[in-house]
Amino acid sequence: MTGTPRDPVTAEYLRRCANGDRGLLDAMAAAKLPPALVESMRGRFLPRPMFMSDVAIHGFAQRMSALFDLLVSLPDRFFGGDRERYGRAVGMDAARAGYLARFTDRPQQYGRADLYHDGQAFRLLEFNIGSALGGMDRAQISAALLEVPAFKDFAAEYGLDFVDTGARVDRALRAAARPVCGTAAPVVAFVDGNGAMAPYLHLATSFQEMLARFGVEVVLGELSDIGFAGGRVTLHDRPVDVVLRYFSVGDFLDDPDGLRVVEDLLRADADGSVALYTSLSGELFNNKTSLALLADLAARGELTPQEAGLVGEVLPWTRTMTPELIDECAGRRGELMLKPGADFGGAGITAGWLVDDEHWRQALRVGAEQGAIVQHRVVPRPEPVIDPATGEHQEWNAVWDCFLTPEGYAGSHIRALPAGQGAVIGMGVTMAAQTSGIFYYPG
Repeated sequence: MTGTPRDPVTAEYLRRCANGDRGLLDAMAAAKLPPALVESMRGRFLPRPMFMSDVAIHGFAQRMSALFDLLVSLPDRFFGGDRERYGRAVGMDAARAGYLARFTDRPQQYGRADLYHDGQAFRLLEFNIGSALGGMDRAQISAALLEVPAFKDFAAEYGLDFVDTGARVDRALRAAARPVCGTAAPVVAFVDGNGAMAPYLHLATSFQEMLARFGVEVVLGELSDIGFAGGRVTLHDRPVDVVLRYFSVGDFLDDPDGLRVVEDLLRADADGSVALYTSLSGELFNNKTSLALLADLAARGELTPQEAGLVGEVLPWTRTMTPELIDECAGRRGELMLKPGADFGGAGITAGWLVDDEHWRQALRVGAEQGAIVQHRVVPRPEPVIDPATGEHQEWNAVWDCFLTPEGYAGSHIRALPAGQGAVIGMGVTMAAQTSGIFYYPG
């Protein structure tokens, strides 16, 4: 078959499937997945998991931890501690930069790196820092596959393992809540901005279901559902110990009611009656332009050789779009893509190779006005998948997600599209990507 993978585990898994091993071909269909996860994914499960060496994924996670440390050091090292000036440098408007400048604490290491494998190594597409992360429930796919006898035997034969993201999130939330509720299981408020939760309620419900396995109650709501009574923070009148922050500064800064609630939450966090997780300080680094700033600093020789080497190793060529770059980027249309600095889920991306010269140049002009970033295209290696129903071989392109919590590497999952079906691989309502778990083998 074309695109035959080099790692022996994937090659052997596909060989057995191609030879009609129904136990492996039907493993995903046979897996007893949690009902809210099934509902949230609407049947979009890839027929097989992905495999990688433990050296590859743990090594990349260590590099992402180092990149996180580098990112959060930038305001002090290059802006004299002036976080407002740093915020403006990464494209924030005056109101957002001014509001966030007050948060000088170090943000918690809690995030998700989105990666492509280019056939040689993983390359970083985005680094989402903060608690508003999707996909944390997908490690349950790997757990369910290990309960399928045929796959369990294959996993034992090759020493396969995975990191349960839910277990790492559970431990992170318990640690955050300990000053509030001690060693008792915390009650967690999953809080989004006003009017923001409805499109993602099915995903939040799956997250809620996942943490229930660990004895943690998660209450879902928006900022307007928050209350304060008897010295406690409540959500739908239920006292809570941790507020898991799925709202961002853009969700409340222009909403007087939302801003008032956030200020009350900050006071409650300061006096110890609730834990706000994660800190709003992370908002300073949760945009794509922060990565472009890192790349600019490396290119100008302002990072140490070790830091510049790290940036060059994990990040494709990335720059903040400026008028001075328009002509250069216009001539490189086939190898570049334009991304808004702050949007998520693939919104607003223009892939140069999918548009004509006129459209591309106009996109570059708008990008320069709006503070977009321009990035070299990473072509993902093909991932062969065999259709269990037809036996047909098909090439897929996959985004490998790498989660981080304060413990370090916190698991991965896959989202994938058939090769050639789009420049953005997303799990949104209007996107057709499928998902799966990952396993690593001794490297």
